[in-house]
Amino acid sequence: MVANRKPIPSEADITRLTGHNFPGGFYTVAHWENFLLTECTGAALLPDGLVHPVALFHIPIVGAGTSIAEMFALGQAESDLSIMIESYDWEIFVALREETRYAINSSITSANRCRNEQGDLYDRIQFCFEIHTPDHGLAARVTMTWHYTRNML
Repeated sequence: MVANRKPIPSEADITRLTGHNFPGGFYTVAHWENFLLTECTGAALLPDGLVHPVALFHIPIVGAGTSIAEMFALGQAESDLSIMIESYDWEIFVALREETRYAINSSITSANRCRNEQGDLYDRIQFCFEIHTPDHGLAARVTMTWHYTRNML
């Protein structure tokens, strides 16, 4: 084993992550935040206080009471560079609006050990975040699937 390398978590440690629930919470996109996010994309501000979809990269994580650092730690990432993104799936059922308080819940929906075509080991972990309107309707669902690469020597 190379010095300073974290041990590879057991397959059981990874698979038992399935069903893990994050604390949940609330998120409100302020006008200034939506303005800055929209400006970063080079787009014009959307009308009537509509939130730019790019906000779906961070609203679910923060609103669910977690962080990227915690998500890395749960999967026992070897480093910040060991995460590979398989997919981000955004389902928007109701347009998100500024200054609206959304309830967010989240869980890990699957976690399993895999090997790629070259035989390299990785763990595939899928996170699902649901964003609910103030009247409890489902506004959006964000499903993120990450690969936690494992360096084996």
